[in-house]
Amino acid sequence: MAVSDSTLDTGRRDGDDDGPTEEADGPDTSSRIDGPTRPAASPGLWAAVRPLLMRLHFYVGVLIGPFLLVAATTGLIYTTTPQVEQIVYRHELHVTAQSPAHVVPLARQVAAGKAAVPDGTLQSVSPPAGPHDTTRVLFSTPGVPDGYSRTAFVDPYTGEVRGVLTTYGQWLPVRAWLDGLHRTLHLGAFGRNYSELAASWLWVEVLGGLALWLGARRRKGERLRRTVLPRVKSGAGRRRTLSWHAVVGLCVSLGLLGLSATGLTWSNHAGASISELRAQLKGGSPSVSTTLPAAASTARKGGQAVGIDAVVDSAHRAGLTGVLDVTPPSAPGTAWTVQENTRHWPERQDSVAVDPSTGKVTAKLRFADYPVLAKLTRWGIDAHMGLLFGLANQVVLALLAISLITMILLGYRMWWLRRPTCGGPAMGRAPARGTWRRIPGQVLAPAVLVVAVLGYYLPLLGLPLLVFLAVDLAVGAVVRRRTTAEVAR
Repeated sequence: MAVSDSTLDTGRRDGDDDGPTEEADGPDTSSRIDGPTRPAASPGLWAAVRPLLMRLHFYVGVLIGPFLLVAATTGLIYTTTPQVEQIVYRHELHVTAQSPAHVVPLARQVAAGKAAVPDGTLQSVSPPAGPHDTTRVLFSTPGVPDGYSRTAFVDPYTGEVRGVLTTYGQWLPVRAWLDGLHRTLHLGAFGRNYSELAASWLWVEVLGGLALWLGARRRKGERLRRTVLPRVKSGAGRRRTLSWHAVVGLCVSLGLLGLSATGLTWSNHAGASISELRAQLKGGSPSVSTTLPAAASTARKGGQAVGIDAVVDSAHRAGLTGVLDVTPPSAPGTAWTVQENTRHWPERQDSVAVDPSTGKVTAKLRFADYPVLAKLTRWGIDAHMGLLFGLANQVVLALLAISLITMILLGYRMWWLRRPTCGGPAMGRAPARGTWRRIPGQVLAPAVLVVAVLGYYLPLLGLPLLVFLAVDLAVGAVVRRRTTAEVAR
């Protein structure tokens, strides 16, 4: 008689088990009867849920693992971009410092940038943040990709243009290219699905792994040590690999959950849902009003513009310092906008509107007055990009990426070590099928509802999950049909 798929496991290697359990399960006594009237002992909730978590953790690791591996690898490379930019674009970014008295008017620097990009429309200006920095003059020009600009880098002491580059906001070409690689693999809008898929499932894999590892049975006196310290010498190959996989995950779990959450905020599908939720909770990022008061509009008629130098001086007197983005009026009757763009801790994102005819500040918006959700979003995104705490932030991100890569490779190694050694599949067998039937209905019903809601708002979580279920049900039907046919012979 043929053996069913869920019980076939020949030639198991030493230390092979069905999941993160540190000691042998022992004989199964759940169905043992001690008399004709004594019912079978019912297993606890965790005993019912654990096999389902194991199966989900396994399938997500095997099928979503490649996407997570690519995201972690490209993210690891991206952490080096601040230093790479300073090396590759040293000529465009830096000049020899001179006396402040030698700084030429900002208007003259803008004119030099305009001469270098004659077909461009002025988009914004970033005055030098330090004595060794150049002025950046950004232009929107035809022929560049959407969201990109042509940026002229001007020596503030001579007014000479040191170079013109195609930039993505403040990102120079190398960082913009690596950013595109990490977000879309340079496959356009379609490529954004890969990073969203990885972010949508990373938190599921992390939380599931934590539950399995923390819920594993261990001998008394060894529970804490076996939970937080990996096996170095003791244990067979797969058990030792499992220990390293789980302990590394335990150590970096909070960081990975943060990367998953912040990655979803600017994803395509889930990001739209998050933005809608933030808007409903009044947690969107506000912007300073550029509408000029009626009195200022009346006084402006027939007057002369004060120029960008006076606008920046007004912003400085209003308390704005550090890195500034100066944006010209978007239409007649609107003001200049000057915003701080200091994206390290403490962040400075204050902004002011300046009347182009008088140079007076007509409105001010402080970052301290942002809604809490807007602040959290800003901090989370900047931390995800390695900007919030400078070099320390980069190091943490690099360690998280290396840890995730290590966990994925160790997970595939466990799958390989689980394979039968006496013929059969080339890779390890998945945990037993049909585990959801063991979960009590009062737990399964609300769980299905929660998953349905999450799948609606995170479509690249919900759709793959449906595919997993469909494939699993199809494979199960085929296995049962073959088993029935072989038993009938």
